[in-house]
Amino acid sequence: QVQLVESGGGLVQAGGSLRLSCAASGRSFSSFAMGWFRQAPGKERDFVAAISGSGVTTYYADSVKGRFTISRDNAKNTVNLQMNSLKPEDTAVYYCAAGVVLGSHTGEYRYWGQGTQVTVSS
Repeated sequence: QVQLVESGGGLVQAGGSLRLSCAASGRSFSSFAMGWFRQAPGKERDFVAAISGSGVTTYYADSVKGRFTISRDNAKNTVNLQMNSLKPEDTAVYYCAAGVVLGSHTGEYRYWGQGTQVTVSS
Protein backbone atom coordinates (compact mmCIF):
# COMPACT_ATOMS: atom_id res chain seq x y z
CA GLN A 1 0.00 0.00 0.00
CA VAL A 2 1.28 3.46 -0.91
CA GLN A 3 -0.26 6.73 0.18
CA LEU A 4 0.51 9.88 -1.76
CA VAL A 5 0.04 13.48 -0.67
CA GLU A 6 0.62 16.38 -3.06
CA SER A 7 1.49 19.93 -2.09
CA GLY A 8 2.73 23.14 -3.67
CA GLY A 9 -0.19 24.14 -5.84
CA GLY A 10 -1.50 27.67 -5.97
CA LEU A 11 -2.21 30.73 -8.07
CA VAL A 12 0.52 32.12 -10.31
CA GLN A 13 0.70 34.57 -13.20
CA ALA A 14 1.50 33.41 -16.70
CA GLY A 15 5.24 33.04 -17.12
CA GLY A 16 5.74 32.22 -13.48
CA SER A 17 6.88 29.03 -11.76
CA LEU A 18 5.60 26.55 -9.22
CA ARG A 19 7.11 23.46 -7.65
CA LEU A 20 4.81 20.59 -6.78
CA SER A 21 5.84 17.92 -4.33
CA CYS A 22 4.42 14.48 -3.63
CA ALA A 23 5.24 12.69 -0.39
CA ALA A 24 4.85 8.92 -0.37
CA SER A 25 4.37 6.65 2.59
CA GLY A 26 4.92 2.92 2.57
CA ARG A 27 7.81 0.69 1.72
CA SER A 28 9.73 0.20 -1.48
CA PHE A 29 9.19 3.67 -2.86
CA SER A 30 12.12 3.23 -5.23
CA SER A 31 10.44 0.24 -6.83
CA PHE A 32 7.62 2.41 -8.16
CA ALA A 33 7.55 4.51 -11.26
CA MET A 34 6.02 7.87 -10.41
CA GLY A 35 3.88 10.03 -12.61
CA TRP A 36 2.18 13.40 -12.62
CA PHE A 37 -1.16 13.84 -14.33
CA ARG A 38 -3.53 16.79 -14.55
CA GLN A 39 -7.23 17.29 -15.02
CA ALA A 40 -8.93 20.50 -16.08
CA PRO A 41 -12.67 21.02 -15.47
CA GLY A 42 -14.75 18.98 -17.89
CA LYS A 43 -11.72 17.23 -19.36
CA GLU A 44 -10.03 13.88 -18.99
CA ARG A 45 -7.06 13.30 -16.76
CA ASP A 46 -3.96 13.81 -18.90
CA PHE A 47 -0.39 12.64 -18.56
CA VAL A 48 2.20 15.27 -17.67
CA ALA A 49 5.46 13.54 -16.72
CA ALA A 50 6.85 10.31 -15.32
CA ILE A 51 10.06 9.07 -13.79
CA SER A 52 11.45 5.58 -13.30
CA GLY A 53 12.10 4.09 -9.89
CA SER A 54 15.82 4.80 -10.13
CA GLY A 55 15.23 8.31 -11.41
CA VAL A 56 17.35 7.65 -14.50
CA THR A 57 14.53 7.70 -17.04
CA THR A 58 12.04 10.54 -17.45
CA TYR A 59 9.18 11.02 -19.85
CA TYR A 60 7.15 14.15 -20.65
CA ALA A 61 4.04 15.14 -22.50
CA ASP A 62 4.84 17.26 -25.54
CA SER A 63 2.84 20.13 -24.08
CA VAL A 64 5.20 20.52 -21.11
CA LYS A 65 8.52 19.38 -22.57
CA GLY A 66 11.20 21.97 -21.95
CA ARG A 67 9.13 23.76 -19.29
CA PHE A 68 8.52 21.09 -16.63
CA THR A 69 11.05 18.88 -14.86
CA ILE A 70 10.24 15.79 -12.84
CA SER A 71 12.65 14.54 -10.17
CA ARG A 72 12.63 12.22 -7.20
CA ASP A 73 14.48 11.70 -3.95
CA ASN A 74 14.21 8.06 -2.93
CA ALA A 75 15.85 8.73 0.43
CA LYS A 76 13.02 11.12 1.27
CA ASN A 77 10.24 9.27 -0.55
CA THR A 78 9.35 12.33 -2.58
CA VAL A 79 8.78 13.21 -6.20
CA ASN A 80 8.72 16.77 -7.47
CA LEU A 81 7.49 18.62 -10.51
CA GLN A 82 9.19 21.91 -11.26
CA MET A 83 6.96 23.95 -13.54
CA ASN A 84 8.40 26.97 -15.32
CA SER A 85 7.02 29.33 -17.95
CA LEU A 86 3.52 28.48 -16.88
CA LYS A 87 0.63 29.16 -19.23
CA PRO A 88 -3.10 29.60 -18.54
CA GLU A 89 -3.70 26.27 -20.26
CA ASP A 90 -1.65 24.58 -17.52
CA THR A 91 -4.49 25.34 -15.09
CA ALA A 92 -5.74 22.05 -13.65
CA VAL A 93 -5.76 19.79 -10.64
CA TYR A 94 -2.43 17.99 -10.59
CA TYR A 95 -2.24 14.41 -9.35
CA CYS A 96 0.70 12.31 -8.26
CA ALA A 97 0.56 8.59 -9.03
CA ALA A 98 2.62 5.46 -8.38
CA GLY A 99 2.80 2.43 -10.61
CA VAL A 100 4.79 -0.65 -11.46
CA VAL A 101 5.65 0.39 -14.99
CA LEU A 102 6.77 3.69 -16.44
CA GLY A 103 3.85 4.81 -18.56
CA SER A 104 1.65 7.65 -19.70
CA HIS A 105 -1.77 6.11 -19.18
CA THR A 106 -3.82 6.44 -16.01
CA GLY A 107 -4.52 2.69 -16.02
CA GLU A 108 -0.83 1.97 -15.53
CA TYR A 109 -0.79 3.65 -12.13
CA ARG A 110 -2.24 1.96 -9.08
CA TYR A 111 -1.97 4.58 -6.36
CA TRP A 112 -3.13 8.18 -6.56
CA GLY A 113 -2.95 11.29 -4.43
CA GLN A 114 -5.85 13.62 -3.78
CA GLY A 115 -4.60 16.31 -6.13
CA THR A 116 -3.47 19.92 -5.81
CA GLN A 117 -4.92 22.87 -7.69
CA VAL A 118 -2.73 24.92 -10.01
CA THR A 119 -4.22 28.09 -11.44
CA VAL A 120 -2.35 30.22 -13.96
CA SER A 121 -3.77 33.66 -14.61
CA SER A 122 -3.24 35.53 -17.86
